[in-house]
Amino acid sequence: MKMSKPTLILLAACLLSLGWADSWDGIRSNAGQLTSVQADFTQEKHLRILARPIISKGIFVFQAPSSLRWQYLSPIQSLLLMHDGSTRKFFQQDGKLTEERTMNMDAMQVISQEISQWLAGRFTDNPTFQAELQPGRMIVLTPKQKGLAQLISRIELVLSDQPGLMESVTIYEGKDSYTRLAFSNAVLNQDIKPTVFTNQ
Repeated sequence: MKMSKPTLILLAACLLSLGWADSWDGIRSNAGQLTSVQADFTQEKHLRILARPIISKGIFVFQAPSSLRWQYLSPIQSLLLMHDGSTRKFFQQDGKLTEERTMNMDAMQVISQEISQWLAGRFTDNPTFQAELQPGRMIVLTPKQKGLAQLISRIELVLSDQPGLMESVTIYEGKDSYTRLAFSNAVLNQDIKPTVFTNQ
């Protein structure tokens, strides 16, 4: 059976995408085509003292090179905005979002600062983490500094079968504590207004 030219092109693109996460070059090449991401996320917080994980849901918006909106919608609202080199954090108080004036560094704060590097495919030249590419589209990051290692022991990124995207991020904060973020309903490379990253 003879295939049409559009079918052959589509088939070739599918075959190429299957191996996009097999090498650092493939990851960087595909990530370089990513200009924006909008997605839903589900977060599971696992602690030994909890019988069940704490489940949170929200939205994630990224615009290259480094604008970010990380918004938790349930069960408690909070918001992190990054744009033009500034970072602002808001927390829920008396039914509304209030800006936090002094931000204490935590694991999610570290992730927020690193994620623009990850989405650009820049893992091997990261001064903060040592990166190892493993089978199954997994990247394992370990802190290079002892101070950070006390906060995060390692991070496991699972890359999506869709080139340029992450499927999940798992942050191990100690022997019996970890946080897993799973992304879904991703929309890529659409124009996003700058106010998304500056307004509540």
